[in-house]
Amino acid sequence: MDWLTDNRIPIKEWAESAVDWLIDNASFIFDALDAVLELIIKAILAVIQFPHPLIFVAILGAAAWWFKRSVGLAVFTVLALLFIINQGYWEGTTETLTLVLASALVCMVLGVPAGIYLAHHPRVYSFVRPVLDMMQTLPTFVYLIPAIIFFGLGMVPGLVATVIFVIAAPIRLTQLGIASTPKSMIEAGQAFGASPRQLLWKVELPSALPQIMAGLTQTIMLSLSMVVIAALVGADGLGVPIVRALNTVNTGLGFEAGLIIVVVAILLDRLLRVGDGK
Repeated sequence: MDWLTDNRIPIKEWAESAVDWLIDNASFIFDALDAVLELIIKAILAVIQFPHPLIFVAILGAAAWWFKRSVGLAVFTVLALLFIINQGYWEGTTETLTLVLASALVCMVLGVPAGIYLAHHPRVYSFVRPVLDMMQTLPTFVYLIPAIIFFGLGMVPGLVATVIFVIAAPIRLTQLGIASTPKSMIEAGQAFGASPRQLLWKVELPSALPQIMAGLTQTIMLSLSMVVIAALVGADGLGVPIVRALNTVNTGLGFEAGLIIVVVAILLDRLLRVGDGK
């Protein structure tokens, strides 16, 4: 066995060399990316925190009724948000929502085109699929190390780690939706002289829309699951009191903040559930 361990594959050394090379040769890219992501985060946070909390509650409650046509969901939305305000977690909730929405925006902007491309190139997808598997199964704490190295502490490294963990979902579901478009619909479009671009926009994307929306929902819910981990690299939000409770062994604080995260998760799930107005 000694010969096997003495001649191990130098994965650690390769990873360290890759990080060092990126720091020496691509730091300007990470600086620009940091500035763009910071701008996105500040813009979303400003929009969410601009109105008075009660006005925001009224707007979201009205939106829940308008889009879902459910009085019960509208009432639940208002009561859930009032409960969050009552417990003193409104600011943390807006910061968490900012991280979730920013990660959803980045993941969908990158993931949907990638999924479309992979659906049209099955051989490329066969090579990319193991990478997507690794991104979803690799312990999420591993993502925090390069995020800290390249972006320091704050909301941006939390966003980057979240995107890396979550982006596989919209890519997979978009690829599945496009690849599952019935051949009869594609053949009908081709028979009427549709170009590849027209087939994509008028046939494939409408057919894949349920899967793409499912990818959006999955992205948001997975992003919410990363709030505690993001707090470990300085991201603000509901993860901060969880980490504080863990460090101080404060059961009450941990349960209280955890309950708020559960309420936010249920609320987002009900609001984003496609084809369900209840």
